[in-house]
Amino acid sequence: MTNETTVPPDALPPDTLNDIGVLKRREIEARIISPFVEALATEFEREKVLAILSETIINIARQQGAERAAQMGDSSLMAFSESAGDWRKGNALEIEVLEQNEERYSFNVTRCRYAEMYRSLGVADLGAVLSCNRDYSLVEGFNPEIELVRDQTIMKGAPCCTFRYRKQSQTSEAA
Repeated sequence: MTNETTVPPDALPPDTLNDIGVLKRREIEARIISPFVEALATEFEREKVLAILSETIINIARQQGAERAAQMGDSSLMAFSESAGDWRKGNALEIEVLEQNEERYSFNVTRCRYAEMYRSLGVADLGAVLSCNRDYSLVEGFNPEIELVRDQTIMKGAPCCTFRYRKQSQTSEAA
Protein backbone atom coordinates (compact mmCIF):
# COMPACT_ATOMS: atom_id res chain seq x y z
CA MET A 1 0.00 0.00 0.00
CA THR A 2 1.36 3.39 -0.94
CA ASN A 3 -1.50 5.68 0.05
CA GLU A 4 -0.28 8.62 2.06
CA THR A 5 -2.76 9.59 4.70
CA THR A 6 -3.18 13.28 5.26
CA VAL A 7 -4.70 14.57 8.42
CA PRO A 8 -6.45 17.92 8.54
CA PRO A 9 -4.49 20.28 10.76
CA ASP A 10 -5.84 20.63 14.26
CA ALA A 11 -8.04 23.71 14.44
CA LEU A 12 -7.08 24.24 18.07
CA PRO A 13 -3.73 25.54 19.25
CA PRO A 14 -1.42 22.67 20.32
CA ASP A 15 -1.65 23.62 24.02
CA THR A 16 -5.46 23.47 23.88
CA LEU A 17 -5.40 20.11 22.11
CA ASN A 18 -3.14 18.65 24.79
CA ASP A 19 -5.37 19.87 27.64
CA ILE A 20 -7.22 16.56 27.62
CA GLY A 21 -4.04 14.52 27.38
CA VAL A 22 -3.07 11.80 24.95
CA LEU A 23 -4.50 8.99 27.09
CA LYS A 24 -8.01 10.47 26.96
CA ARG A 25 -7.65 11.12 23.21
CA ARG A 26 -6.66 7.48 22.66
CA GLU A 27 -9.69 6.34 24.67
CA ILE A 28 -12.00 8.48 22.55
CA GLU A 29 -10.38 7.14 19.39
CA ALA A 30 -10.70 3.54 20.59
CA ARG A 31 -14.37 3.98 21.43
CA ILE A 32 -15.03 5.18 17.88
CA ILE A 33 -12.62 3.00 15.92
CA SER A 34 -13.30 -0.33 17.66
CA PRO A 35 -16.94 -0.65 16.57
CA PHE A 36 -15.99 0.60 13.11
CA VAL A 37 -13.30 -2.10 12.81
CA GLU A 38 -15.78 -4.74 13.94
CA ALA A 39 -18.36 -3.56 11.40
CA LEU A 40 -15.80 -3.63 8.59
CA ALA A 41 -14.64 -7.07 9.71
CA THR A 42 -18.13 -8.44 9.03
CA GLU A 43 -17.70 -7.44 5.38
CA PHE A 44 -13.95 -7.83 4.86
CA GLU A 45 -11.17 -10.00 6.22
CA ARG A 46 -10.38 -8.70 9.73
CA GLU A 47 -6.61 -8.98 9.23
CA LYS A 48 -6.86 -6.80 6.12
CA VAL A 49 -8.94 -4.22 8.01
CA LEU A 50 -6.33 -4.15 10.80
CA ALA A 51 -3.50 -3.83 8.26
CA ILE A 52 -5.17 -0.80 6.67
CA LEU A 53 -5.86 0.72 10.09
CA SER A 54 -2.25 0.11 11.14
CA GLU A 55 -0.84 1.73 8.00
CA THR A 56 -3.17 4.72 8.47
CA ILE A 57 -2.13 5.20 12.12
CA ILE A 58 1.56 4.92 11.16
CA ASN A 59 1.20 7.57 8.45
CA ILE A 60 -0.67 9.90 10.81
CA ALA A 61 2.01 9.49 13.49
CA ARG A 62 4.81 10.21 11.01
CA GLN A 63 3.01 13.39 9.94
CA GLN A 64 2.41 14.40 13.57
CA GLY A 65 6.09 13.86 14.38
CA ALA A 66 7.11 16.19 11.55
CA GLU A 67 4.57 18.77 12.68
CA ARG A 68 5.82 18.57 16.27
CA ALA A 69 9.45 19.12 15.19
CA ALA A 70 8.37 22.09 13.07
CA GLN A 71 6.36 23.59 15.94
CA MET A 72 9.31 23.18 18.29
CA GLY A 73 11.81 24.46 15.74
CA ASP A 74 14.16 21.71 16.89
CA SER A 75 14.36 18.08 15.76
CA SER A 76 17.15 16.97 18.08
CA LEU A 77 16.90 13.91 20.29
CA MET A 78 16.91 16.18 23.36
CA ALA A 79 13.95 18.13 21.96
CA PHE A 80 12.12 14.88 21.26
CA SER A 81 12.73 13.63 24.81
CA GLU A 82 11.50 16.92 26.24
CA SER A 83 8.29 16.68 24.19
CA ALA A 84 7.47 13.25 25.63
CA GLY A 85 5.67 14.78 28.60
CA ASP A 86 2.46 14.94 26.56
CA TRP A 87 2.24 11.13 26.51
CA ARG A 88 2.80 10.91 30.27
CA LYS A 89 0.18 13.54 31.16
CA GLY A 90 -2.23 12.34 33.84
CA ASN A 91 0.18 9.62 34.96
CA ALA A 92 -0.52 7.77 31.71
CA LEU A 93 2.98 6.28 31.83
CA GLU A 94 5.31 5.56 34.68
CA ILE A 95 8.86 5.53 33.40
CA GLU A 96 12.35 4.83 34.62
CA VAL A 97 14.86 6.94 32.67
CA LEU A 98 18.10 5.03 32.10
CA GLU A 99 19.96 7.51 29.90
CA GLN A 100 19.16 10.93 28.44
CA ASN A 101 21.66 12.95 26.46
CA GLU A 102 22.33 14.32 22.97
CA GLU A 103 22.96 10.82 21.56
CA ARG A 104 20.62 8.52 23.48
CA TYR A 105 17.33 8.54 25.30
CA SER A 106 16.62 5.22 27.00
CA PHE A 107 13.84 4.40 29.42
CA ASN A 108 11.56 1.63 30.57
CA VAL A 109 7.84 2.07 30.95
CA THR A 110 6.97 0.32 34.20
CA ARG A 111 3.24 1.09 34.08
CA CYS A 112 1.19 1.81 30.98
CA ARG A 113 -2.30 3.14 31.55
CA TYR A 114 -2.82 2.98 27.77
CA ALA A 115 -2.60 -0.82 27.94
CA GLU A 116 -4.85 -0.81 31.02
CA MET A 117 -7.40 1.37 29.22
CA TYR A 118 -7.51 -0.80 26.09
CA ARG A 119 -7.95 -3.91 28.24
CA SER A 120 -10.73 -2.29 30.28
CA LEU A 121 -12.55 -1.39 27.04
CA GLY A 122 -12.22 -5.00 25.87
CA VAL A 123 -10.07 -4.03 22.88
CA ALA A 124 -6.63 -5.11 24.04
CA ASP A 125 -5.93 -6.50 20.56
CA LEU A 126 -6.30 -3.00 19.09
CA GLY A 127 -3.98 -1.36 21.64
CA ALA A 128 -0.78 -2.08 19.76
CA VAL A 129 -2.32 -0.90 16.49
CA LEU A 130 -3.78 2.31 17.92
CA SER A 131 -0.94 3.27 20.27
CA CYS A 132 2.31 1.26 20.15
CA ASN A 133 2.48 1.40 16.33
CA ARG A 134 2.81 5.17 16.53
CA ASP A 135 6.11 5.18 18.40
CA TYR A 136 8.44 4.24 15.56
CA SER A 137 6.84 6.46 12.93
CA LEU A 138 6.37 9.43 15.27
CA VAL A 139 10.10 9.67 15.88
CA GLU A 140 10.80 8.97 12.20
CA GLY A 141 8.66 11.97 11.28
CA PHE A 142 10.24 14.05 14.03
CA ASN A 143 13.75 13.25 12.83
CA PRO A 144 14.58 10.34 10.49
CA GLU A 145 18.09 10.19 11.97
CA ILE A 146 16.70 9.03 15.32
CA GLU A 147 16.10 5.30 15.69
CA LEU A 148 13.87 3.55 18.20
CA VAL A 149 14.62 0.01 19.30
CA ARG A 150 11.97 -1.56 21.51
CA ASP A 151 12.20 -5.24 22.37
CA GLN A 152 9.04 -5.59 24.42
CA THR A 153 5.84 -3.86 25.51
CA ILE A 154 3.38 -4.14 28.35
CA MET A 155 0.65 -4.12 25.68
CA LYS A 156 1.99 -7.47 24.43
CA GLY A 157 2.27 -8.90 27.96
CA ALA A 158 5.84 -7.99 28.99
CA PRO A 159 6.51 -6.60 32.49
CA CYS A 160 7.79 -3.32 30.99
CA CYS A 161 8.27 -1.52 27.69
CA THR A 162 11.87 -0.94 26.63
CA PHE A 163 12.36 2.30 24.71
CA ARG A 164 15.85 2.90 23.33
CA TYR A 165 16.15 5.98 21.15
CA ARG A 166 19.48 6.87 19.58
CA LYS A 167 20.91 8.84 16.75
CA GLN A 168 21.44 6.47 13.83
CA SER A 169 25.09 7.45 13.69
CA GLN A 170 25.34 5.71 17.08
CA THR A 171 23.86 2.56 15.53
CA SER A 172 26.36 2.42 12.67
CA GLU A 173 29.30 3.16 14.98
CA ALA A 174 28.27 0.35 17.33
CA ALA A 175 27.81 -2.18 14.48
